[in-house]
Amino acid sequence: MKQAAPRPLSDLIDATLGPVLAAQGFASSDIVASWPDVVGEKLATRCEPIKISWPKRIGTAEASEPATLVIRVESAFALELQHLAPVLIERVNTRYGWKAVGKILLKQGPIRKTPRPVPLPAPTAEVLEKAREKVGSLDNSALQEALIRLGAGVLTSKS
Repeated sequence: MKQAAPRPLSDLIDATLGPVLAAQGFASSDIVASWPDVVGEKLATRCEPIKISWPKRIGTAEASEPATLVIRVESAFALELQHLAPVLIERVNTRYGWKAVGKILLKQGPIRKTPRPVPLPAPTAEVLEKAREKVGSLDNSALQEALIRLGAGVLTSKS
């Protein structure tokens, strides 16, 4: 029996979350999954997209009006985000490649906090030496140093 090749998690997000996000007006998981990339890390810790409200279509004609992006925001940050609304709209529309969002509606409430990754401590001289031994000597010194840093990082994370 032939096993299926492993697939990246990003390929499975739309299949898994697609129906839930579609109910909230999102065409795909792109804006939700990449929210920190779209708005920046600082803003992403203070707000999150809830849904996109598309205008009602009249007959069979496509809606010419852009949608409203509903964002949950911490109450203390709501006023500042209101001032940043044009920047957010521009960033989201740049991500989509067309004027998908025309306005933002802010809903105050708690934001899901995602734990920040704890940075690893700097590798010790002993770990660096061990990585240097594993890498050996290479003609390309830049590649050799990069591999030593990578190896030291791996060795540090294992301990």
